[in-house]
Amino acid sequence: MTALTAQVAEPAPPPPDAHAPRRRGVELTLLAGAVLISVLGHLYVGLATTGRIPAGSARYAGGLAGAALLAHLAVRLRAPYADPVVLPIAVLLNGLGLVLIQRLDATTPAHLTADDQLLWSAFGAALFVVAVVLLRDHRTLQRYAYLSVAAALVLMLVPVFFPAVNGAHIWIRFAGLSFQPGEFAKILLAVFFASYLAANRTALALTGRRLFWRLRLLPGRVLGPILAIWLLSVGVLVLERDLGTSLLFFGLFVIMLFTATGRIGWIAIGLVLAGLGAYAVGTLEPHVNSRVDDWLNPFASIDRGEGPGQLAQSLFSFGAGGLLGAGLGHGQSFLIGFAAKSDFVLATAGEELGLVGLTAILLLYGLLVSRGFRTGLALRDPFGRLLATGLASIVALQVFVIAGGVTGLIPLTGMAMPFLAQGGSSVVTNWIIVALLVRLSDSARRPEPQESAA
Repeated sequence: MTALTAQVAEPAPPPPDAHAPRRRGVELTLLAGAVLISVLGHLYVGLATTGRIPAGSARYAGGLAGAALLAHLAVRLRAPYADPVVLPIAVLLNGLGLVLIQRLDATTPAHLTADDQLLWSAFGAALFVVAVVLLRDHRTLQRYAYLSVAAALVLMLVPVFFPAVNGAHIWIRFAGLSFQPGEFAKILLAVFFASYLAANRTALALTGRRLFWRLRLLPGRVLGPILAIWLLSVGVLVLERDLGTSLLFFGLFVIMLFTATGRIGWIAIGLVLAGLGAYAVGTLEPHVNSRVDDWLNPFASIDRGEGPGQLAQSLFSFGAGGLLGAGLGHGQSFLIGFAAKSDFVLATAGEELGLVGLTAILLLYGLLVSRGFRTGLALRDPFGRLLATGLASIVALQVFVIAGGVTGLIPLTGMAMPFLAQGGSSVVTNWIIVALLVRLSDSARRPEPQESAA
C-alpha cells in the first residue's frame, strides 16, 4: 500500500526563495499601461463615432485609474508577494470591455449601458480590495466547504422559479434589477470541489476494483458525490435550459478531479457523461435543440429568405474584420441584435480590432489562466493547489465556451465573456476570482517564516 500511495503522492514544490522580490513596482507600471490603453480606446471611440471627445472622459479615466490604484495598494499592503501580472490583466480586460460596450452604445442610444458597467466594475474592484484585505489565509475557505455547496445549490435553483429570459431560467429580476446567481455559484462550487477532492484524492486514485487499463470501479461512498455532480449538471441543463452553465460546472469538476488524482481515465469518463447528458437534453429540450440546429445550420435563415441570424451575423463580423480590423467605431457588429453587448461582444472585437486584436485579447486570457495554473503548481497545500487550478479553469472554460459559440465551433451557450461582456453579475464575480488568485499567488510566492528568519 505504501508503494501505491507513493504513486499519487504529489511532488513537493520547490520552497520559495527567502529573498523573492515582491515586484510591486512592476505591477504598478503594468497597471499604468493598462489604464492608459483603456483611456485611449475610450477617447478614440468617441472621436470615431461622434467626432469629439466624450463628455465623461475625465470621470471614466479617473474612475478606472482610482480603482486600479486602490486595488494595487491593497495588494501592496496585504499580499506583497502576489503575482504582479494578474491584476494588470484584469484591469486591461475590464477597460477593453468598457471600450467595446461604449462603442456599441453609440448604435443603441435608447439603451445605454456603459455607465452602468463602469459602476459594476468599480463595485467589483471594491470587492477585490475587501477580499484581499480580509482573507489573510486561503485555507480558511476549506472550513466552509459544505456551506459553500449548499449556498451554490440555492443560487442555482432560485432562478427556476422566475420567468425565463431569452428562453433560459438563469436570471432573477426584481424591482427593476437583474441578477444572475449562477455566476457566484461557480466560485462556491470551486471551493467545495477543492475541499472534497483534497480530502479524498487518495481514495479516488487507489480504491475500488480495477476494470481495465487504469480505470477502477469506485465504492459507493466515493462514487456517489461524482454521480451527484453529474446529475446536478444535467438538472441545471433541464430546469434552467442553460447549456453553458451545465458544461462549466461539470467541466470544472472533471478538471479538478483529474488534477487531484492524475488519472486520465477520469477525463474519458467525464467526456462520456457530459456527452450523454448534452445529447439527451439537446434532443428533448426545445430551447437547447434550437441552439444546436442554429449551430449545425447557421445560414438556414438566409436560405429561407429571413435574413441572417445572430450566429451568421457574428461569422460575417469576424470575416469582415480581416487581419487588422475595421477600426473602433467603424464595424457593423451591432446588426447582431440584442446580445451584441453580452454574448457576442467578441464579434465586435473581431471585426473592429481584427485577427491581431482578437489574438491579443485571447492571449491575455491565456496568460491569466497560465498564471493561475502556475500558482497551483507552486502552492504547498492540496486545497490551495486545487482551488487555484479550479479558479483558472473557470476562466479557461468560459473563454472556450463563449469563443467557441460565437465562432461556430460549438453551440451557443449564452454565457458572458469574462470582463468584456455587459453584465454586473459577471464582472463582479470575475473580480472576486482575481482576488482569490492574487491571495493564492501571494501564499505560493511568500517565503516560509523560518526561511525569512534565516
